Amino acid sequence: MSVKRIGVLTSGGDAPGMNAAVRAVVRTCLYHGIEVYGIRRGWNGLIHGDVQKMDASSVSRTINRGGTILYTARSKEFMTEEGQLRAVSTCKFLGLDSIVAIGGDGTFRGARALSKYGINVVCIPGTIDNDICCTNYCIGFDTAANTAIECIDKLRDTMQSHERCSVVEVMGRNAGFLAMYVGLAVGATAVLVPEKEIDFEKDVIEKLRQARLHGFTHYMIVVAEGAGQATDIAQKIRDSIDLDPRVTVLGHIQRGGSPTGRDRVNATKMGYLAVELLLAGKTNRIVCTHNGQYTDVDIDEGLEMKKDIQEMEIDLLAAMTGYHS
Repeated sequence: MSVKRIGVLTSGGDAPGMNAAVRAVVRTCLYHGIEVYGIRRGWNGLIHGDVQKMDASSVSRTINRGGTILYTARSKEFMTEEGQLRAVSTCKFLGLDSIVAIGGDGTFRGARALSKYGINVVCIPGTIDNDICCTNYCIGFDTAANTAIECIDKLRDTMQSHERCSVVEVMGRNAGFLAMYVGLAVGATAVLVPEKEIDFEKDVIEKLRQARLHGFTHYMIVVAEGAGQATDIAQKIRDSIDLDPRVTVLGHIQRGGSPTGRDRVNATKMGYLAVELLLAGKTNRIVCTHNGQYTDVDIDEGLEMKKDIQEMEIDLLAAMTGYHS
């Protein structure tokens, strides 16, 4: 397979480290003498030919920037066959023989659809949710987790001063990986994730009660958005034990900020590998990490995989509260 011109795009929700991945794709292409074009606004940009030629200066001083310099958008048009055919037409007209797509599950499904029309595609997992099942790590997770941890640490200071309960909602859509990681890092009293069925009396009320009996006077409940709204959790606590929790929804602040060193390095390695895969004649692949190694899997295979919260983390959370749940 001869690769002469590669297009790179970011799609879906932005994640810190996406710019580092774009930078790596661009500079690896230039290293191999391949033309590279940035596609703005994801699949929608590919449909409408919103592209720009990239060179070394295009990605200069971007490794430390959050967000995505290529912008991102969700495209309902690309979900249709007509929209996909328009994207294919753009590729053919511009001479783009390969696409590197950076994003989450929806981005990968879009890439798979495009590959069925003969366009070479390689995907890079970029989502703060860390819910791409074929990889242990997704670009943006570390930064988002550290942002949430920093916010909760500051929140804990005032909660402790006033001897209050705080209910904090973190992002993660229908996955609890971010909430569990953050909950363990901040020493939460309880963590609610969608992967584990909630027994409210046991998982929340009894933990609060036991914490008070063990001498604690402030409490931190971390809730994944897919496990329920923080306001509803707070109201249930209020109704059950006459405690008046304060609610904080961290929201999109978790998406922003300069990426951590871990996200910058992982993104750089993944961007480099994406181009190397295309040069090796591979297509329809997802770059991923497994047991500390960088590798790749077929998109179809990767989208069928499942990933769940580790039982060890659930047991660890119970042990760290200092009492039997």
